[in-house]
Amino acid sequence: MIIDTPEVQDIDSFSRLKFLKGVYGIIWLLIPILTLVLGITIGVLVIVWLEREISAGIQQRIGPEYAGPLGVFQALADGTELLFKENLFPSRRDTRLFSIGPSIAVISILVSYLVVPFGYRLVLADLNIGVFLWIAISSIAPIGLLMSGYGSNNKYSFLGGLRVAAQSISYEIPLTYLCVLSISLRAIR
Repeated sequence: MIIDTPEVQDIDSFSRLKFLKGVYGIIWLLIPILTLVLGITIGVLVIVWLEREISAGIQQRIGPEYAGPLGVFQALADGTELLFKENLFPSRRDTRLFSIGPSIAVISILVSYLVVPFGYRLVLADLNIGVFLWIAISSIAPIGLLMSGYGSNNKYSFLGGLRVAAQSISYEIPLTYLCVLSISLRAIR
């Protein structure tokens, strides 16, 4: 069955332009990535909204209701507020550790997306050691969290950094065992 509508003809005529071939290819490469990111973002916003509504119901109080219809924009308002907040720095901090620590944590998480396949043939870095590289890169994040707590030169912040690093490591150890187990079971077959 051949579909020959004006919309299909417009798409075909766009793809025939020689100087826009590269742009056309990049657009079709970005569609699966943007679809995945948009789906995850909407899913997180819905989960946050449900958590607030259910918590309000359990505590017998009014939930978020002023930011948009039924309070659905409350998470966006919280994110905007967090983005535009004033940066406060401890007076006796280690400047390098305090500012580099969060950067290391965020960059390690973002770099770990290199080995995630976004489509059938769309992988940013196709490596044979993809799972192990993902585990190794994502395990750098607790170091950044610990550096942030230590760099503030406050014992409570340092204990908080230790707690967060321990929690992150406690989630990574079973994940690593399961990945290694599944790969070794596949190798046995």
